[in-house]
Amino acid sequence: MIELTGAEREDLEHLADSRTAPFGQVQRASVILAMADGMSNAAVSKAAGRHVDTVRTWRKRFAAERLAALTDRPRPAAPGCPRLSPEDKLRIIAAATATPPGTDTVWTHRLLAEHLGLAGLAVSASQIGRILDAVDLKPHLVRGWLTRPADPEFFTKAADVCALYRTCPENSVVFSVDEKTGITARSRKHPDQLGQPGRRTRREFEYIRHGTVSIVAALNVHTGQVLTETIARNNADTFIGFLHTLDATVPAGTDIHLVMDNGSSHVAKKTRAWLTARPRFHVHHTPKHASWLNQVELFFSTLTRRLLRRGQFASRDKLAERIDDFVLAYDEHDAKPYRCTYDGSPLKTA
Repeated sequence: MIELTGAEREDLEHLADSRTAPFGQVQRASVILAMADGMSNAAVSKAAGRHVDTVRTWRKRFAAERLAALTDRPRPAAPGCPRLSPEDKLRIIAAATATPPGTDTVWTHRLLAEHLGLAGLAVSASQIGRILDAVDLKPHLVRGWLTRPADPEFFTKAADVCALYRTCPENSVVFSVDEKTGITARSRKHPDQLGQPGRRTRREFEYIRHGTVSIVAALNVHTGQVLTETIARNNADTFIGFLHTLDATVPAGTDIHLVMDNGSSHVAKKTRAWLTARPRFHVHHTPKHASWLNQVELFFSTLTRRLLRRGQFASRDKLAERIDDFVLAYDEHDAKPYRCTYDGSPLKTA
């Protein structure tokens, strides 16, 4: 019987219960635990579905190497396939991090094997896969990245917007304003099959498009209530029309602070002239590429999760009606201000 320390047993039990560790390591941990509990090689072999000689080998390795014995051994090269040298592996990694030749725009393991074969390095697609996996290199995946231009006013603007979120100026109202365009009205060709214990809701992937709807919204930052309006076009005239609506809903003598991005309808000459002629409007633009500072985006996220993502709409008019109904119910029952803890200062890293 194998004798385990308390720490070894804890590590083995954690590994045996893992859903993410390699299957071979999980199975070896289970086998060692069974042996430590007194099971024979034959009984463990039958329970694990492995040959008894394999079980004996795992027992001997564990006795000699302890927990290190659970990791996979390097596999021998296949007959006729020479073992790759460190230099060969570096050539493979270098190729995978370079731009593919010709018309291809992304590397596959097969394409890498063919490319390296032409360069005199015989290697299989499966070998390339194992080598790239060992260094966590996935040339077929791309992660989006934005190189934000240096803006000396970035944190000044961010701090200005965050100050409005945290404290409402006296005798004022603060609106976070933006458009959500191209909302698709679509319905499924076949009805959903509702979920039940042990089975998720099933949805047919085919759908029918019925056009799109666009809206403009203003979130009252300090009450959480939202005013929306369906729009036909996203231009300065439409935006000014929505500003007229805001102007009419806010009592005279109350200042209106607008937090909005630098969209074309927001910075158009006609829009700026309209705002200049109405001194109770105060505009606070978010920095470029900082839509995450515009709180109305949080409401758009709520709208998407609770209505749009799984909703079915037989027409544009039906979608617009459902959005109006959702906003009215949201304002009556769910509206509350979002909690802002960021003050706009540069984030510090440890």
